Amino acid sequence: MLRSGAKIRSALLSASILTASALGSVSVQAAEYLIDTKDAHAFVQFKIQHLGYSWLLGRFNDFSGSFNFDEKNPEKSSVKVEIDTGSIDSNHAERDKHLRSDDFLDVQKYPKATFVSTSVKKTGEDKAEITGDLTLRGVTKEIVIDANRIGGGDDPWGGYRQGFEGTTTLTLDDFGVPKDLGPASQTVEMYLSIEGIRQ
Repeated sequence: MLRSGAKIRSALLSASILTASALGSVSVQAAEYLIDTKDAHAFVQFKIQHLGYSWLLGRFNDFSGSFNFDEKNPEKSSVKVEIDTGSIDSNHAERDKHLRSDDFLDVQKYPKATFVSTSVKKTGEDKAEITGDLTLRGVTKEIVIDANRIGGGDDPWGGYRQGFEGTTTLTLDDFGVPKDLGPASQTVEMYLSIEGIRQ
């Protein structure tokens, strides 16, 4: 039978092991992820109606960002993204030149757009609403992104990844883009595909 002192030491050792184990579990669940733009595993895309007859599709080629994801407590997660507005690409050089002008994005004056989340609300299994501040063309507005978690796990290179997609709709006039600029709609649908590498 253990003496009382030995019992105390044994109890303290067990508590230390359990605490370390719990802390290790937390660190696995909540982590910072860098968005994988280097290997093109992330996309910021958009579509806007043309004349009301069809969709014009495009994307932003240059952006960066990160997110903190807590698998056990997703509502504690957060995300931030910075977009180079001059990297807009609609597969048509003359149109892209117009989109970069002060009629639309005014990239000379506002070369960056940013999104910083302020809250995350779980809406279902692997689904959430991400509310945050979008700053575009020098105007900051609150937007809501409907997000889905695609999956997460180990990658073949010894890392760990999480992937998400999200959609939101922007009204151009909210960000100072003049109305009645020809055949383009005033609303733009955004589609985001984000894969992050745990840091």
